[in-house]
Amino acid sequence: MAGLVMLEMLPRAWFLFLFPLFLLFRYYYCFTVNGKTGKGQQRESRLPPSPPVLPIIGHLHLVGSLPHVSLRDLAARHGCDGLMLLRLGAVPALVVSSPRAAEAVLRTHDHVFASRPRSMVADIILYGSSDIAFAPYGEHWRQAKKLLTNHVLSVKKVESLRTVAMEEIEVPMPFINFY
Repeated sequence: MAGLVMLEMLPRAWFLFLFPLFLLFRYYYCFTVNGKTGKGQQRESRLPPSPPVLPIIGHLHLVGSLPHVSLRDLAARHGCDGLMLLRLGAVPALVVSSPRAAEAVLRTHDHVFASRPRSMVADIILYGSSDIAFAPYGEHWRQAKKLLTNHVLSVKKVESLRTVAMEEIEVPMPFINFY
């Protein structure tokens, strides 16, 4: 009796399993393979071109023992206007390989690339990334930098702490034997 009920539920269970897979396949095909939306309109992509990517490792398999040579060859093959997007594991990395693109990234759009990526470790240890090293670029970061340079790293303060720093340098380090 229980086996008969299970056989009657089997087609519905397969449908519940295959329907989400069908939706994922359709999404992948429509948005990544042919670059069009479901209505046949061209999708506006703001990302630079990229070589074909593997699911977990990204493009790590394309970077050889000489990374600068591998990146130069990849940029020559896949890059457009000196820009190329690589996924190194799960982290996207922008490869800039021409002087014109480097100027655009470092001068024109520098505020976009000025922040560090958010880190959960920094959020936990450093009180929500509120220190100057991990704070996102913005008004808080600018004010913290101004306080640091004016009060902590000023010439007067550094000169007043010079003797303490010199004493710390002269203190011998204890010998640690790891064997």
